[in-house]
Amino acid sequence: MSDAIIELRDVGVAFNAQLRMGAPRFWALENVDLALPRGARLGVVGRNGAGKSTLLRVLAGILAPDRGRIRRERVSCQLLSLALGFVPYLSGRDNAILSGLMLGLRRREIEQRLQAILEFSELGDFFEQPVSSYSTGMFTRLGFSVAMQVEPDVLLIDEVLAVGDTEFQKKSGAALRERIHSGTTVVFVSHADAQIREICDCAVWIEHGRSMMQGAVGEVLAAYHAAAPPAEAAQ
Repeated sequence: MSDAIIELRDVGVAFNAQLRMGAPRFWALENVDLALPRGARLGVVGRNGAGKSTLLRVLAGILAPDRGRIRRERVSCQLLSLALGFVPYLSGRDNAILSGLMLGLRRREIEQRLQAILEFSELGDFFEQPVSSYSTGMFTRLGFSVAMQVEPDVLLIDEVLAVGDTEFQKKSGAALRERIHSGTTVVFVSHADAQIREICDCAVWIEHGRSMMQGAVGEVLAAYHAAAPPAEAAQ
């Protein structure tokens, strides 16, 4: 597609099946074709182990393909990752700075956004305490609040739409949906048809590391479920 900002052709990614010399290689992705237009909201569907998360890491530039080619315009990509680079003995404030730097923000930028991170995370005085003292909910609230400060050209989301306790789930889910519908190009992995239909305007189906179909959401979901094993299709 001529308007694609990222385009994959016959992309394959292989991992060693065992940690020894000469071990056979497992192809997590094999012959994947994908075109991501600017401003698209692309849903990725497929069964567990199909290669969806590996695909996101290729799109983010974290993994390089072992074969095939990628054409990429000058765009920034963020794989939504909570608590990136958090160090247990550092405070929430210091971890927010460190994580922001790892997400690509300049130190001045992240320092200017610390108050917004504090307010959104609702951590109060715990913001100055080591994150080793945090509950799981507090940890994820801080991670999400930092991640939302980055405004990439392409946002890559792996199943995460809401984090933390019930009230924060509503708040974080609303913030993420606002980001998704703001014109940012989005690639969204989910097993929930309802979320794919709500968020995405196109979809790609990945099966055993191969791209089976890309197109309109309804058409891709129909083909995907028609090919499902009988037990799964009955669910």
